[in-house]
Amino acid sequence: MKIFHFNKTVQTVIFYFVTLVVVVSLSACGGPPTWVKEGSGTFNKEETKSIYGVGSILGVKNEPLAWEAAENRSRAELAKTFETYTGYLMEDYAASTSSGDFTNATEEQNIERAIKTVTTVTLNGVRPIERYKDEETNSYYVLTKLSFKEMQEALQEAKELSREAKEYVKENAQRLFHKLEKEEAKR
Repeated sequence: MKIFHFNKTVQTVIFYFVTLVVVVSLSACGGPPTWVKEGSGTFNKEETKSIYGVGSILGVKNEPLAWEAAENRSRAELAKTFETYTGYLMEDYAASTSSGDFTNATEEQNIERAIKTVTTVTLNGVRPIERYKDEETNSYYVLTKLSFKEMQEALQEAKELSREAKEYVKENAQRLFHKLEKEEAKR
């Protein structure tokens, strides 16, 4: 059996080559893109100011449906930047009852909360620019973009829709809370 002996120079070259291969391999497995971790928001990339939306969905086996849902969610994330109406209702009930003997008391409490968040805005020029799938978790991510110029046009449009949107939200929020009150009355 022959044993190979390399001189120190060859050993050094092999060591650096193996190290380089390992570093390159590890950097290729660096996880999700930066935009997945950063989430939605305003970024200045490539000297163009833009608003970005990141949408995701987890566990959907139908791949075309998952991509479509992630893209729709990214558009919704982007739309929330412009105008979001949130209706909030909370009811809090607490009671303590005792009969003669104050050492024995019955206590009860009930807390209920209803929150509805609605975003209604028409955005023109929003387009998906990147997609990422995490194979380990079966999560799909889509990044959408609206440039500053397109955003100014959309804001003008949103201002025009603002009164109508508020009326729509107000009517639907009242209906939701009325429905909540009916459900509480059944109890």
